[in-house]
Amino acid sequence: MVKICAVEPRSLAEKAGVLPGDVLIAINGSEIEDVLDYRFYLAEKAVTLTLRRGGATLSLAIRKAEYDDIGLDFETPLMDKKQRCQNKCIFCFIDQLPKGLRETLYFKDDDARLSFLHGNYITLTNLRDKDIDRIIKMHISPVNVSVHTTNPTLRCDMMKNRRAGEVLSYLTRLAEAGIRLCGQIVLCRGVNDGAELDSTMTDLAAHSPALSSVSVVPAGLTRYREGLYPLTPFTPEECRAVIAQVNAVGDRLEQETGNRLFCCADEFYLKAGLPLPEESYYGDYEQIENGVGLLRSLMAEFAAELEYLTDYLPQNPPTHRTVSIATGKAAAPTLRLLSEMLTARVSWLSVQVFEIENNFFGPEITVAGLLTGKDMAEQLQGKTLGDALLISENTLRAERDLFLCGMTPQELSTQLSVPLQTVKNDGAALLAALLGVPAPY
Repeated sequence: MVKICAVEPRSLAEKAGVLPGDVLIAINGSEIEDVLDYRFYLAEKAVTLTLRRGGATLSLAIRKAEYDDIGLDFETPLMDKKQRCQNKCIFCFIDQLPKGLRETLYFKDDDARLSFLHGNYITLTNLRDKDIDRIIKMHISPVNVSVHTTNPTLRCDMMKNRRAGEVLSYLTRLAEAGIRLCGQIVLCRGVNDGAELDSTMTDLAAHSPALSSVSVVPAGLTRYREGLYPLTPFTPEECRAVIAQVNAVGDRLEQETGNRLFCCADEFYLKAGLPLPEESYYGDYEQIENGVGLLRSLMAEFAAELEYLTDYLPQNPPTHRTVSIATGKAAAPTLRLLSEMLTARVSWLSVQVFEIENNFFGPEITVAGLLTGKDMAEQLQGKTLGDALLISENTLRAERDLFLCGMTPQELSTQLSVPLQTVKNDGAALLAALLGVPAPY
């Protein structure tokens, strides 16, 4: 049962007589514990809410269209507390954060509900048989799973959790029930690579087609690893070997089933010094949030929008416009290429791309989303930045008000004496921001 914090005005719930402060006990006789129960049992056209108001229990009936919301708000989006991760993974990024950051950054979630609602990856170690039964009953899909290895003993060692091996059986149960799965392998040099990676890919391929995609990403290593497992980064030669190994399996599966299943993150290609694969390699970009195809997608979107450049150009263009982009080492070459494509067609535009070294986390962290305002301020101080400085919106927390270091965008703008603009990771938004016009959508 969960407490109702607010009832939307003129909603179905208000018309039925639901009040803020009521406690929702059940819908159509099924007990409500969290958001998954709520959404599942609320889908019916006719629902009866069992409520507790003060010391009394009452029932209110509502008729509605299937899947329609009824206008209730609860204390948290999950209607319950987030489930905290019970693992101590040898590669955990949160364990590599320095002290003194925002408290929320140190919370490790491992919550199946967030996997369904927001695409978070879970390890399955927080789940029990009854949880798997509920996922199957409600047909919650997809479930995103951090696998890392299918060797039960090695998985226990990597995650420092004695259940990490046994819960691999849940993959079989979910796949046989028709639940779509997405997988992730965080690859650690000398631990789950080589022959172990081959074995993991073979085991996971057996869960296809329920398992629709698996990303292979390198472990992110910051400079704050004192006292942690002694992981070291892959060399460029080793990155090329990993790519060849993953693609050998992927190419075979694509010929046999039409789905290559396994793809390497962009970071492997960048460190290997190899060109990114073409669009067809990434299918539906199902693993883009794991950095698989992120740059290729941006390039394709930007090139497509350039075909409609005249729709973007202002009616009264400026005599000259200079724009700067601050980004990480990973994205800098791609952003330079796209900027050159645009400036070759717009004579009044100049673009500078500044590659920011991640001094805060260390040189192995190259993605733009983990840059800090402090590093950008220090490395761009004294530079002529022009009419605007563009940064990825991923450098800020969800509220778009703070960098990881605690600096605000306004503080960075003031320090560098330039208007600051955050940009979404899509081609249309980037093209519009470079030209200084509103994004078309």
